[in-house]
Amino acid sequence: MQAVHPDALLLLDQIRAAGSPTYESLPPTEARLAHAARGRALQSGPDPMAEIRDMEAWDGKHRVPVRLYRHAEAAPGALMPCLLFLHGGGWVLGSLETHDWVCRRLARESGGCVLSVDYRLAPEHPFPAAVEDALAALRWLAREAEALGIDPARIALGGDSAGGNLAAVLALMGRDGTAPPSIFQALLYPAVDLAVAEGGYGPRTPGMVLTAETMHYFIGHYLPDPAMRFDWRASPLRAPSLRSTPPALVLTCGHDPLAREGRLYAERLEREGVRVTALHLSDLPHAVLTMDKAIGPAAALLGFVAAMLRDAWR
Repeated sequence: MQAVHPDALLLLDQIRAAGSPTYESLPPTEARLAHAARGRALQSGPDPMAEIRDMEAWDGKHRVPVRLYRHAEAAPGALMPCLLFLHGGGWVLGSLETHDWVCRRLARESGGCVLSVDYRLAPEHPFPAAVEDALAALRWLAREAEALGIDPARIALGGDSAGGNLAAVLALMGRDGTAPPSIFQALLYPAVDLAVAEGGYGPRTPGMVLTAETMHYFIGHYLPDPAMRFDWRASPLRAPSLRSTPPALVLTCGHDPLAREGRLYAERLEREGVRVTALHLSDLPHAVLTMDKAIGPAAALLGFVAAMLRDAWR
């Protein structure tokens, strides 16, 4: 088995000692509470912001709660770039609150705005509800950008895990003209192939927060119809072409069942002519960016994501 970062080993020991149940052993409502509690325990205090505004995105069909983060005021008359951020949690867990620290830190480090999207969750709202809400939020952001002090020509997409999946789907839609275009996609340990068969997740590191079993639990709730798992809006790795999508950052972690598909996605992007930065963290687990109090490199990694955004917006 490949090496594990010492901070991750310590965290896993603490989780085992506490007897924390796995997400897949819980009903979704209880798993959400456990996920939120773990986030509060493993993330630092929130960075102060110049503005935080809760709003509702509306595209004529769907009303979606969103939260705007602005670390500093723009110069008079200037429009700021913006990252549309989609949280992780397997399309079953997660909220604006679980990723509040991440969004604040990205806004602070990037110098732009972050608009976080509270899309509907499965199993109450299975596929394609999350895609519909993500699309509604992006359309609203593009339409209302100038009123919000945002430059509509400098909208980036990003998300972790399930959110990385949704960001990749929106990037493909923008390429095809069914969504507003974006200029960058930050895919942070994304899930990009939901048609993975039992046993298809490769080498396993025992005791990790996300396992193959957890992924099948999430996918079963999000896509109860197995035939839909081959739809590229669920599995962007299976899209006929990735060509002409925006430049990308694809971050993967070695101790993560999603590592293989994330790396394949980065390779396909490169092979099909898309500029891509692929960063593989061989000794770290899934969800590292939401564990900064426990895993030392997390804050620096978010700083790297923010630097990539600054470069794209420049």
